[in-house]
Amino acid sequence: MTDSALGMIGAAAIAGGRAADAKSGELYQTSLMSALVEGVYEGLTTYGELHRHGDFGLGTFNDLDGEMVGFDGVFYQLRSDGSARPVTDDQKTPFAVVTFFKPERSLPLADIAKADLLDRLTALTEANLFTAIRVDGQFASVTTRTVREQHRPFPPLQDATKGQAETVLTNVAGTLAGFRTPTFAGTLGVPGFHLHFLTADRRSGGHVLDFQISDATAQTCTMHGLHIELPETDAFLGSNLDDSDLPQKIAAAEGEPTTSPSKPNGTLS
Repeated sequence: MTDSALGMIGAAAIAGGRAADAKSGELYQTSLMSALVEGVYEGLTTYGELHRHGDFGLGTFNDLDGEMVGFDGVFYQLRSDGSARPVTDDQKTPFAVVTFFKPERSLPLADIAKADLLDRLTALTEANLFTAIRVDGQFASVTTRTVREQHRPFPPLQDATKGQAETVLTNVAGTLAGFRTPTFAGTLGVPGFHLHFLTADRRSGGHVLDFQISDATAQTCTMHGLHIELPETDAFLGSNLDDSDLPQKIAAAEGEPTTSPSKPNGTLS
């Protein structure tokens, strides 16, 4: 890992360590995306603990058993079979990011594709701050995928995500939730936009690859603080986090570009 990234972790830990619980405007993260990419799929943090630090977020589960999406104070486990279920407090995660979502801006949306929405959000959010994003409404289509549970010896994330089946939901109501992460934090989290989806009936969802919005409302929330808890497991401590190819590996594992087009074409109010 670069000196600048290590310095950021130290600063983040100091800033976040002033209180036991996260505050509004602060992002709380357990472990690093770079460790997940290297196959560190077992953590010690429970979702019960994460509830103390946020009511909104993304993550995964030990053994990479699906994706997590959370909003309105409830976390959901999105399984590789396409199903969704509420998370129990004793479930553990090797990587998760949460915050207390306090919407600052909202934008009505109609007949807009993913690329166009990300264009607008790129222009209207701060490139050097973390932004939480929530979109509620009706979608013409949402394409998702969800990682399958892994078993020892754990493969790198890029291999674990190969060959996953994609699910296309059509004419569906639901919620997109996720974050825009600054490029400079590219091995701490997923740089650019990272979104998960959950249907309004809370029965299905996954990691978002594409979508077309029919009618929805987007809300954003900016975080000015970052707290990272680093695990002290043997797997984490023994991981190679200095790999210069980590940004490319993260992009490959996510299955999409990690930055959005740069042309602005809208405003939030």
